[in-house]
Order: sequence, then structure tokens, then C-alpha cells
Amino acid sequence: MLDLEVVPERSLGNEQWEFALGMPFSQAISILQKHCRIIKNVQVLYSEQTPLSHDLILNLTQDGIKLLFDATNQRLKVIEVYDLSKVKLKYCGVHFNSQAIAPTIEQIDQSFGATHPGVYNAAEQLFHLNFRGLSFSFQLDSWNEAPKYEPNFAMGLASLQIPHGAMVKRMHIYTGNNLQETRAPAMPLACFLGNIYAECVDVLRDRAGPLGLRLHLLTAGSVLYMTFRATGCYAGAPASATPPPPFTFYLQPDNLCDDILFDSTTHLVKKFVLHTNFPGHYNFNIYHRCDFKIPLVIKKEGADSQTEDCILTTYSKWDQIQELLGHPMEKPVVLHRSSSANNTNPFGSTFCFGLQRMIFEVMQNNHIASVTLYGAPRTTSQARPESSSSSH
Repeated sequence: MLDLEVVPERSLGNEQWEFALGMPFSQAISILQKHCRIIKNVQVLYSEQTPLSHDLILNLTQDGIKLLFDATNQRLKVIEVYDLSKVKLKYCGVHFNSQAIAPTIEQIDQSFGATHPGVYNAAEQLFHLNFRGLSFSFQLDSWNEAPKYEPNFAMGLASLQIPHGAMVKRMHIYTGNNLQETRAPAMPLACFLGNIYAECVDVLRDRAGPLGLRLHLLTAGSVLYMTFRATGCYAGAPASATPPPPFTFYLQPDNLCDDILFDSTTHLVKKFVLHTNFPGHYNFNIYHRCDFKIPLVIKKEGADSQTEDCILTTYSKWDQIQELLGHPMEKPVVLHRSSSANNTNPFGSTFCFGLQRMIFEVMQNNHIASVTLYGAPRTTSQARPESSSSSH
């Protein structure tokens, strides 16, 4: 049985690991993988057709814990303990829930010191006692009538007319004062672990197509900006080196959200691959979500030389993209991923469409799995650049 420390508005964990609000989904998965002998039977829950409309959930069924991640930024938003009989809980080092200590309303009052009355939800038949960043729900379905309180009679739980011994059914840890309105906080400094993360990616392009990327990078306590251009950034090699055979090699930055592919002959950037990290895709959780923006200039129908600025994002659907860029003239390429050790793919095939030097990989739910950006074809007479023009 797990023995965990509760920190309101922050985390649930022990000396070895901690689930912290604002933690990326991939870090929570890493904790579960590292401690798989202790934390078992984990479910990943998501909406297959509308993945942005419901939270992404890790359900620790053996321990009665749910980790709710924001569907958009994929950071930890709420920690829910829905079965307190499967876990030990303590606050400031003192247990308030264990095999020897029942989580009654009196115990919660003793451990946390309630100073105001709670809220009764008649539909759920639950009584909610809320603190900042923490709430407890008490089961009242065995009672004949809803609890009542006299707000002017006394402070805290003394004013509540409810039976003694009411047990906690659920506990939530979140940010702010309202569980219903809470949002995932920014990533805590403790979650960076010396790494760099891409906050967002701006695609640089002209009317013909993509030119490069501008990455907004986050480190612990600072923001960095980095620009890659398809015609100016290359991987260095000695000038006297023998030209390698024609092939493509790629850079996959740790904790980022894209692949950068280089031409082996010129060492110039050849392609960028931006990954959306939607659940239900074969590559889910291999990459972080790339929060990209692709600017477009669309010519209005029936208007002479009038244009309209539009932006494609990570969350744009394929039908919306076709309305802006038009329908592809060619049939899609069907992509079916599988590993060498396991030829099965439970998520099915995806479809790749090419428009304006961009390849959109489309999932069966109409969301975009990845976008590949490539530049105009280079002629063989173009010389290899002598120095890098990437800016940091």
C-alpha cells in the first residue's frame, strides 16, 4: 500500500517520487515506468473522437488514484484519490488516513482545521469541504435528509448538523479555490531537471511555403529563443572530409516536440517534423506536444488582390485546413506504423496529404498527428554554406 504525503495546491508523493501539479504527462509516465513493481495496473483514459473535450487521465486502479491532465497543454491539472481504502495519506508527516485511522469528518477537522462550512450537492448526495487547493467529499447517501447548518451559530464544522463519523469518499488536489474552475499551472521548476522544453513554435514562411522555425524554449527560470532556417542551418563537418553518400540524418532534441532532418551532403536542414502528440496515435508520448502556429495569407474569393491572414495551429482539424488551403489534387498516402518486434498497430492507419510544401498526417478522428515542413528543391550547383546562420 502506498504511503503518500498530501501537499495542498501542489502535489501527492513520497521521498522517492512526486506527482506535482503542472507536471508534463510524459514525466508522470516516467515515474510509473520506474516504479512499475510498486505501482501496477495503470489505465490511460481519453476521448478517441474528441480528445480536446475531455481530460487525459492516468488511472492507478490498484491505488485508487486518478491523475487528470489538461487536454490542451497535457500538464497535470487535478490529483484525485477516489478510494481511500487503497492508500495511506498524511499531512505534515501525520497520517489522517490509514488502516488504523479512518478518514472521518472529525479526523479531517483535526488534521486540517476547517474554518468554514462546506457545500452540499444534492444530486451527488455528497458534502464537499473545501480548502485552498484541497477538497474532501463525504458520502451522505445513507442519510434521510440533506445536512443543514446555521452559519451564524458557530464557525467551521461546529455549525454543521451532520452525523458524526461521516467518511471521506474522494479527495482532490488542485490549484486555486474552486475545483470546477481550476487550470493546470505552469510547469514547476522541480520538473525541468536541467532540461529545455519548447513552449511554442512559430513557423516562418512566405507565400510559397515554409522557411524555418522560431522556437520559444523554457528552462528553469528563463526563456530562450532559437531560430532554424531550412536554407541556413547545417551540421558542421571538416572541410576536407570526404562527401558522404546521399542520405538523410536527423536531430531529435530531448524533451522537445519536433525532428530536424539534415541533408547528408550539404549538411543543411532539409525538413522539420512537428508532432502534436494526440492520444490514439502510434507515437503518443514519444514526443512532447508541439504547440505550433503556421501563418497563412489567404486570397479572398471574388476580391481583387484582397487577402486575409489566418493561422493554423496544433488544434486545427483537417477539414478546417482544407477550407483554407484547398483540397489536395492527389490521393493520400496511407501510413501504417509498426515496430520490428511487434507488427500490430491498435490505433490504425493515418493519411498523409501534401499542400504548399507541408505534409499533414491526419488521424481517423480528423485531428493532425504531425506536420512535415520542407523547402524548395535545391539545385546541384548550389554550394554548401561556409558558416551557420542559425541565431540563438
